[in-house]
Amino acid sequence: MAQHRRVRVPSLLALSIGAGLVLSGCGDDDSPSDQASAGHGGKPVVVATTVWEGAFAKAAGIDDVKVIVPQSVHHAPDYDPKPSDLAAVGRADFVLYAPFEPYAAKIKEAAGSKAKLVEVGLDNDADKAGAEVARLGKLFGTEAAATRWKASFDTEYGRLRADVKNAWPGGRPPVVVAQVFSTWSAKLAGAEVVGTYGPEAVTAQQLAALSKKKPALVLDNAHMSTGKVLPDSGAKQIEIVNYPDKDLDLLAVYRKAAADVKQAMKG
Repeated sequence: MAQHRRVRVPSLLALSIGAGLVLSGCGDDDSPSDQASAGHGGKPVVVATTVWEGAFAKAAGIDDVKVIVPQSVHHAPDYDPKPSDLAAVGRADFVLYAPFEPYAAKIKEAAGSKAKLVEVGLDNDADKAGAEVARLGKLFGTEAAATRWKASFDTEYGRLRADVKNAWPGGRPPVVVAQVFSTWSAKLAGAEVVGTYGPEAVTAQQLAALSKKKPALVLDNAHMSTGKVLPDSGAKQIEIVNYPDKDLDLLAVYRKAAADVKQAMKG
């Protein structure tokens, strides 16, 4: 009897440990929260192609985001990812990219089977940006952080809009022409958009038509600028920056746009 018990106890213990390992393994494979535990502070490991995607990830609650394209690269699509960049992609839980980026195919190939590829809608329109941050927060399991960011964003955005409105010349909204990827800044300023251009090169016919609109401001895209858009119209041109700095502060993009528009309206 005693010998029989000594044999059974270790066997039952081994079975219990084995069952625990199996259950633990199942949890790692099936639970998003368990998968995320490998990241910083229990959050998923996120790699973003540019600081723009990185800023959306940070707003959604990811504190430590690896960005591939250096912020110093003025036109991000021109960047050629290095082997070290692609290696970082392979270690990620989520890889954020935009479909228009020419290196998207390389990113997809480097991601492997572990990383989840996430196409980000890069648009600084306030409503679209807020919705995208909320979507990413749900995906990352950081909904609470994303909700807090949205609340602070709404407050700051409202303050900036009111500030620019108070600076309208004569109390009337400025008449503007905007590059298609800069229209969000016109919305922020409460401006009257009488025409848009781009992303293709502006033709002479388009220039003539836009000049006839007599805009006070031209809201150009700093990342795709081809120089003075309406040189003979008398309109002041502002280079609107879409990409945040390396601190990935998305709100700073809106603050800068508001300040630049206010400065341009003074003269």
